[in-house]
Amino acid sequence: MQERLGLDASINLMLKLENLQPTGSFKVRGLSNQLSCLPQSVRDGHSTLVTMSGGNYGRSFACALSQRKLKGLVVMPTTVPVDRVCTIRDYGMEVQLVPVANLQDAVDRNVRENGMTFLHSFDDLAVIAGHGSLGFEILEQAGEVNPDIIIIACGGGGMLAGAAAAVKLSGHPECRVYGVEPEGAQTMYQSFQHGCPVAMAVSTIATGLQPPFSGANTYQHCRQFVDAILLVSDSEIASSMWRLHAVGVHAETSGTLPESKAASAAAPDGSACTPTA
Repeated sequence: MQERLGLDASINLMLKLENLQPTGSFKVRGLSNQLSCLPQSVRDGHSTLVTMSGGNYGRSFACALSQRKLKGLVVMPTTVPVDRVCTIRDYGMEVQLVPVANLQDAVDRNVRENGMTFLHSFDDLAVIAGHGSLGFEILEQAGEVNPDIIIIACGGGGMLAGAAAAVKLSGHPECRVYGVEPEGAQTMYQSFQHGCPVAMAVSTIATGLQPPFSGANTYQHCRQFVDAILLVSDSEIASSMWRLHAVGVHAETSGTLPESKAASAAAPDGSACTPTA
């Protein structure tokens, strides 16, 4: 595996394949906890739920609400692939397409004018806590091999924040946790540089990783528990996708960033590296 991915054979590489989750991504982890924390009246269907998503959270949101017979609206950027929109609509959810810079405004308008209840796709403490399960599972599945490095893709930062906190607070402060962002959507990287959450124009082939801003909650957790944010180019992302496909891992562009950074050997040296696809 290591050689076929262009890595040194001495690296003990483990892949956490979140693309094998029922809805195709890790998002169900945070969403399940988020829904369980809602007021009973909302869980009983007295309010339409609204969220904003580039696709993966929206798909999990739509699936979960369909199973619970709840009404929902997903506000999506106009840049998302058509198949993601169709999948969400097939679950019976409404979809509203807006420019990526107008996502939050569209959500706020639906809350204000239509009385909807907003579920944030990443900057929510219940979501971050739910994603902590990923960190615990990595440690459990690694067994006696304590990971030296864990590399996690970062969009809004919910999974990165939750998993990093779980690892660091469960007796592994020495494990280095790195987030990886596209160069064209480096909101968390720039937030680290500026010392506060920032907003910026974004554009990348990794469409699931291009929120136009970092959240206050995810930023605070990442600052405390993440060692650094690394960047990869769109060309590196594309190359990584082909490498993973060649070994039978059918990950979308957004899920290939950790492998991209592992393959480029840009992360500090370590004997165990656990990218999450």
